[in-house]
Amino acid sequence: MKKPRFETKLIAPCGMNCGICGAHLRENNPCHGCNFNGQVKPKTRARCRIKLCGRRSGPYCCHCAVFPCELLKRLDERYRLNYGMSQIENLTAIRVKGISRFIEGENKRWISDGGILCVHDKKRYKIR
Repeated sequence: MKKPRFETKLIAPCGMNCGICGAHLRENNPCHGCNFNGQVKPKTRARCRIKLCGRRSGPYCCHCAVFPCELLKRLDERYRLNYGMSQIENLTAIRVKGISRFIEGENKRWISDGGILCVHDKKRYKIR
């Protein structure tokens, strides 16, 4: 069986890889990611101020003159503390290496023969 691979559309403007999110990985009513507009999403994602921000000049917050903004810093601090990952580090890697190389790294970091490691609960999820 071929290992899954993350796609560009799974990388949210804030640098979150939606492919490792518990909401995306859950079996029932999974979220398709922040960049999918046709899906009914929880209010927290539908009204996300980072996603809806109009200041950036590209698809990611690293394409903004005020990167990292206070909203992103607070989100990053929460994810560093609770989940051991950093959106600011992700976005810096995207800016320096480009999205393709960033995704290559994400594939190596989070996907194994056992499935995709969820950043939130640290469980491996089989690919549907």
